Amino acid sequence: MQLYPAIDMKDGQCVRLRQGEFKDITVYSDAPWKVAAWWQAQGATFLHLVDLDGALAGHSVNEEAIRKIVEHVSIPIEIGGGIRSEEAVRSMLGLGVKRVIIGTKAVEHPEFLEEMVGKFGEDAIVAGVDAKNGMVAVEGWEKVSSMAAGELCLKMKGYGVKHIVYTDISRDGMLSGPNVKATKRLTDDTGLDIIASGGVSCMQDLKELHEAGIRGAIIGKALYENRIHLKEAVMLYEN
Repeated sequence: MQLYPAIDMKDGQCVRLRQGEFKDITVYSDAPWKVAAWWQAQGATFLHLVDLDGALAGHSVNEEAIRKIVEHVSIPIEIGGGIRSEEAVRSMLGLGVKRVIIGTKAVEHPEFLEEMVGKFGEDAIVAGVDAKNGMVAVEGWEKVSSMAAGELCLKMKGYGVKHIVYTDISRDGMLSGPNVKATKRLTDDTGLDIIASGGVSCMQDLKELHEAGIRGAIIGKALYENRIHLKEAVMLYEN
Protein backbone atom coordinates (compact mmCIF):
# COMPACT_ATOMS: atom_id res chain seq x y z
CA MET A 1 0.00 0.00 0.00
CA GLN A 2 1.40 3.39 -1.01
CA LEU A 3 1.30 6.00 1.77
CA TYR A 4 0.94 9.69 0.91
CA PRO A 5 1.70 12.33 3.57
CA ALA A 6 -0.57 15.28 2.77
CA ILE A 7 0.46 18.91 2.54
CA ASP A 8 -2.56 21.18 2.15
CA MET A 9 -1.65 24.74 1.19
CA LYS A 10 -3.52 27.98 1.74
CA ASP A 11 -1.98 31.44 1.40
CA GLY A 12 1.45 29.79 1.02
CA GLN A 13 1.10 27.98 4.37
CA CYS A 14 0.72 24.32 5.31
CA VAL A 15 -2.73 23.94 6.88
CA ARG A 16 -5.50 21.42 7.67
CA LEU A 17 -9.25 21.93 7.36
CA ARG A 18 -12.06 20.04 9.10
CA GLN A 19 -14.58 18.55 6.62
CA GLY A 20 -13.30 20.93 3.95
CA GLU A 21 -14.57 24.00 5.80
CA PHE A 22 -12.38 27.01 5.02
CA LYS A 23 -13.48 28.72 8.22
CA ASP A 24 -12.26 25.77 10.33
CA ILE A 25 -8.52 25.89 9.68
CA THR A 26 -5.30 25.02 11.54
CA VAL A 27 -1.95 26.40 10.34
CA TYR A 28 0.98 23.99 10.83
CA SER A 29 3.79 25.80 9.01
CA ASP A 30 4.48 28.89 6.92
CA ALA A 31 7.11 26.93 4.94
CA PRO A 32 5.46 23.93 3.18
CA TRP A 33 8.79 22.97 1.58
CA LYS A 34 10.27 22.35 5.04
CA VAL A 35 7.32 20.09 5.85
CA ALA A 36 7.85 18.21 2.57
CA ALA A 37 11.56 17.74 3.30
CA TRP A 38 10.71 16.51 6.81
CA TRP A 39 8.28 13.87 5.52
CA GLN A 40 10.86 12.70 3.02
CA ALA A 41 13.41 12.42 5.84
CA GLN A 42 10.87 10.32 7.78
CA GLY A 43 10.67 7.81 4.94
CA ALA A 44 7.93 9.18 2.68
CA THR A 45 8.16 7.78 -0.86
CA PHE A 46 5.36 9.93 -2.37
CA LEU A 47 3.76 13.26 -1.36
CA HIS A 48 0.18 14.45 -1.80
CA LEU A 49 -0.25 18.22 -2.20
CA VAL A 50 -3.48 20.20 -2.29
CA ASP A 51 -3.77 23.81 -3.43
CA LEU A 52 -6.83 24.76 -1.36
CA ASP A 53 -6.95 28.30 -2.76
CA GLY A 54 -6.74 26.81 -6.25
CA ALA A 55 -9.69 24.49 -5.58
CA LEU A 56 -11.88 27.52 -4.88
CA ALA A 57 -10.40 29.85 -7.49
CA GLY A 58 -10.40 27.27 -10.29
CA HIS A 59 -6.72 27.80 -11.11
CA SER A 60 -3.38 27.25 -9.38
CA VAL A 61 -2.72 29.83 -6.66
CA ASN A 62 0.17 28.42 -4.60
CA GLU A 63 2.53 27.80 -7.51
CA GLU A 64 5.55 29.34 -5.79
CA ALA A 65 5.11 27.07 -2.75
CA ILE A 66 4.71 24.06 -5.06
CA ARG A 67 7.85 24.99 -7.00
CA LYS A 68 9.83 25.22 -3.74
CA ILE A 69 8.64 21.81 -2.60
CA VAL A 70 9.68 20.23 -5.92
CA GLU A 71 13.12 21.83 -5.53
CA HIS A 72 13.61 20.49 -2.00
CA VAL A 73 12.53 16.85 -2.34
CA SER A 74 13.54 14.00 -4.65
CA ILE A 75 10.45 11.80 -4.18
CA PRO A 76 7.45 11.95 -6.54
CA ILE A 77 4.62 14.39 -5.89
CA GLU A 78 0.96 14.46 -6.84
CA ILE A 79 -1.10 17.64 -6.64
CA GLY A 80 -4.74 18.66 -6.81
CA GLY A 81 -6.72 21.86 -6.48
CA GLY A 82 -7.97 24.05 -9.32
CA ILE A 83 -6.47 21.99 -12.17
CA ARG A 84 -9.17 22.37 -14.80
CA SER A 85 -7.38 22.99 -18.11
CA GLU A 86 -4.72 21.39 -20.29
CA GLU A 87 -2.54 24.44 -19.65
CA ALA A 88 -2.80 23.88 -15.88
CA VAL A 89 -1.90 20.18 -16.26
CA ARG A 90 1.07 21.03 -18.48
CA SER A 91 2.21 23.76 -16.07
CA MET A 92 2.18 21.43 -13.02
CA LEU A 93 3.94 18.60 -14.85
CA GLY A 94 6.41 21.19 -16.12
CA LEU A 95 7.24 22.16 -12.53
CA GLY A 96 8.34 18.57 -11.93
CA VAL A 97 5.14 17.23 -10.33
CA LYS A 98 4.63 13.54 -11.27
CA ARG A 99 0.82 13.34 -11.14
CA VAL A 100 -1.99 15.88 -11.28
CA ILE A 101 -5.38 15.30 -9.68
CA ILE A 102 -8.42 16.55 -11.56
CA GLY A 103 -11.63 16.76 -9.53
CA THR A 104 -14.33 19.26 -10.50
CA LYS A 105 -13.59 18.96 -14.22
CA ALA A 106 -13.83 15.15 -13.97
CA VAL A 107 -17.48 15.54 -12.96
CA GLU A 108 -18.47 18.41 -15.22
CA HIS A 109 -16.54 17.31 -18.34
CA PRO A 110 -15.38 13.70 -17.83
CA GLU A 111 -14.18 13.42 -21.43
CA PHE A 112 -11.48 15.97 -20.48
CA LEU A 113 -9.81 13.20 -18.43
CA GLU A 114 -9.75 10.92 -21.48
CA GLU A 115 -8.06 13.68 -23.46
CA MET A 116 -5.48 14.32 -20.70
CA VAL A 117 -4.69 10.60 -20.31
CA GLY A 118 -4.20 10.45 -24.09
CA LYS A 119 -1.80 13.41 -24.05
CA PHE A 120 0.15 12.88 -20.82
CA GLY A 121 -0.25 9.15 -20.03
CA GLU A 122 -2.22 7.18 -17.45
CA ASP A 123 0.42 7.66 -14.75
CA ALA A 124 0.29 11.47 -14.94
CA ILE A 125 -3.46 11.90 -14.51
CA VAL A 126 -5.46 11.14 -11.37
CA ALA A 127 -9.22 11.56 -11.00
CA GLY A 128 -10.21 13.17 -7.70
CA VAL A 129 -13.55 11.78 -6.56
CA ASP A 130 -14.82 13.62 -3.47
CA ALA A 131 -18.07 12.34 -1.99
CA LYS A 132 -20.64 13.45 0.58
CA ASN A 133 -23.02 10.62 1.50
CA GLY A 134 -21.88 8.74 -1.60
CA MET A 135 -22.59 11.66 -3.98
CA VAL A 136 -19.80 13.54 -5.75
CA ALA A 137 -18.94 17.06 -4.53
CA VAL A 138 -17.21 19.73 -6.64
CA GLU A 139 -15.69 23.23 -6.53
CA GLY A 140 -13.71 22.91 -3.32
CA TRP A 141 -16.52 20.76 -1.90
CA GLU A 142 -18.88 23.73 -1.98
CA LYS A 143 -21.43 21.93 -4.23
CA VAL A 144 -22.79 18.37 -4.28
CA SER A 145 -23.62 16.92 -7.71
CA SER A 146 -26.28 14.35 -8.66
CA MET A 147 -23.68 11.72 -9.60
CA ALA A 148 -22.80 8.74 -7.37
CA ALA A 149 -19.10 8.17 -6.63
CA GLY A 150 -19.15 4.62 -8.01
CA GLU A 151 -20.70 5.78 -11.27
CA LEU A 152 -18.00 8.41 -11.75
CA CYS A 153 -15.19 5.93 -10.96
CA LEU A 154 -16.45 3.48 -13.59
CA LYS A 155 -16.76 6.30 -16.09
CA MET A 156 -13.14 7.29 -15.35
CA LYS A 157 -12.00 3.69 -15.87
CA GLY A 158 -13.64 3.75 -19.29
CA TYR A 159 -11.60 6.85 -20.12
CA GLY A 160 -8.28 5.14 -19.32
CA VAL A 161 -7.79 6.61 -15.82
CA LYS A 162 -5.76 4.29 -13.58
CA HIS A 163 -5.48 6.24 -10.30
CA ILE A 164 -8.36 7.70 -8.26
CA VAL A 165 -8.12 9.66 -5.02
CA TYR A 166 -11.38 8.95 -3.18
CA THR A 167 -12.21 11.37 -0.37
CA ASP A 168 -15.08 10.92 2.04
CA ILE A 169 -15.63 14.59 2.94
CA SER A 170 -17.58 13.83 6.12
CA ARG A 171 -14.43 12.23 7.54
CA ASP A 172 -11.79 14.65 6.25
CA GLY A 173 -9.75 16.26 9.04
CA MET A 174 -11.99 14.62 11.66
CA LEU A 175 -9.69 11.75 12.73
CA SER A 176 -12.82 9.58 12.72
CA GLY A 177 -11.42 6.71 10.65
CA PRO A 178 -11.54 6.28 6.86
CA ASN A 179 -14.56 4.88 5.05
CA VAL A 180 -12.97 1.45 4.52
CA LYS A 181 -16.20 -0.17 3.32
CA ALA A 182 -16.90 2.40 0.57
CA THR A 183 -13.24 2.50 -0.52
CA LYS A 184 -13.02 -1.30 -0.68
CA ARG A 185 -16.25 -1.43 -2.69
CA LEU A 186 -14.84 1.04 -5.23
CA THR A 187 -11.56 -0.92 -5.40
CA ASP A 188 -13.37 -4.22 -5.94
CA ASP A 189 -15.89 -2.80 -8.43
CA THR A 190 -13.33 -0.99 -10.61
CA GLY A 191 -10.01 -2.81 -10.13
CA LEU A 192 -8.37 0.64 -10.11
CA ASP A 193 -5.72 2.13 -7.84
CA ILE A 194 -8.20 3.72 -5.40
CA ILE A 195 -6.36 5.92 -2.88
CA ALA A 196 -8.24 6.45 0.38
CA SER A 197 -8.39 10.01 1.64
CA GLY A 198 -10.11 11.45 4.69
CA GLY A 199 -10.29 10.33 8.31
CA VAL A 200 -7.10 8.27 8.77
CA SER A 201 -6.45 8.69 12.48
CA CYS A 202 -4.18 5.89 13.72
CA MET A 203 -2.16 2.80 12.79
CA GLN A 204 -5.26 0.62 13.15
CA ASP A 205 -6.94 2.59 10.34
CA LEU A 206 -3.95 1.88 8.07
CA LYS A 207 -4.05 -1.79 9.07
CA GLU A 208 -7.74 -2.02 8.10
CA LEU A 209 -7.14 -0.32 4.74
CA HIS A 210 -4.17 -2.58 4.08
CA GLU A 211 -6.12 -5.73 4.96
CA ALA A 212 -9.01 -4.61 2.75
CA GLY A 213 -6.64 -4.59 -0.24
CA ILE A 214 -6.77 -0.81 -0.71
CA ARG A 215 -3.74 0.36 -2.67
CA GLY A 216 -3.06 3.79 -1.25
CA ALA A 217 -3.81 6.00 1.75
CA ILE A 218 -3.40 9.73 2.24
CA ILE A 219 -2.48 10.74 5.78
CA GLY A 220 -2.92 14.31 6.97
CA LYS A 221 -3.92 15.46 10.43
CA ALA A 222 -2.87 12.19 12.13
CA LEU A 223 0.74 12.86 11.08
CA TYR A 224 0.69 16.49 12.18
CA GLU A 225 -0.71 15.54 15.58
CA ASN A 226 1.74 12.63 16.04
CA ARG A 227 -0.99 9.98 16.08
CA ILE A 228 0.85 8.13 13.30
CA HIS A 229 4.64 7.95 13.02
CA LEU A 230 5.49 7.86 9.34
CA LYS A 231 8.69 5.78 9.63
CA GLU A 232 6.81 2.99 11.39
CA ALA A 233 3.85 3.18 9.00
CA VAL A 234 6.08 2.98 5.92
CA MET A 235 7.94 0.01 7.39
CA LEU A 236 4.72 -1.88 8.14
CA TYR A 237 2.54 -1.09 5.16
CA GLU A 238 4.75 -0.10 2.24
CA ASN A 239 7.61 -2.57 2.45
